[in-house]
Amino acid sequence: MADTYEKLLEDTIEISAPAEQVWSLVTDIPAMAKWSPQVVKSSVKGGVVKQGATFSNLNKQGLKRWPTGGKVVRFQPPTATTPGEFAFRIRENRTVWSFELEPTADGRTRLTERRETPEGISGVSMLLTKVVLGGQKPFTAELRRGIRQTLERIKAEAEAGA
Repeated sequence: MADTYEKLLEDTIEISAPAEQVWSLVTDIPAMAKWSPQVVKSSVKGGVVKQGATFSNLNKQGLKRWPTGGKVVRFQPPTATTPGEFAFRIRENRTVWSFELEPTADGRTRLTERRETPEGISGVSMLLTKVVLGGQKPFTAELRRGIRQTLERIKAEAEAGA
C-alpha cells in the first residue's frame, strides 16, 4: 500500500489582539523556533521578510535534524477590515505553509495555519518521511499537533503583548 498524505492540514485559534500585532509575530521567520516545535532555527537571506524573500530552516524530530529552504509566496498584511495572508513554499517537499489573519469586529484576530500540497509532495520527501520520520500517518499526526502548539504559542505571545 502506498504511503499517502493529507493534502490539507489546518487549525484555527482566536486571539485577543489586533491583526496587525499578530501579523508582526507570524511574519517574524527568525522567531518561528519559539512557536513551532519542529523548527530549531530560521534565518532570512538579507534579513528582511517580504514577498519573494528566501530563508533557511533547521528542523527537528527528536534527535534527528534536517535543513530546508523556503520562499515567501504570499505577503498581504491585514487591515482593520480585510484579512491578511503570509505564506511560504518549502523547496525540498513543495508544501506551502500559510497563516491567514482575519480581524474580527471586536478587535480580535482569527488566525488559521495551513499546510497545503498544491503540487503534491516530492518523491524524495515521501521516501524520507517513510524511512526516517516514521511514515506519513504518524508524521502527519505530529504536524497536526505542531500546528496546534504553534497557534497556542503565538496566541500566548500576542495576548501577553496586547
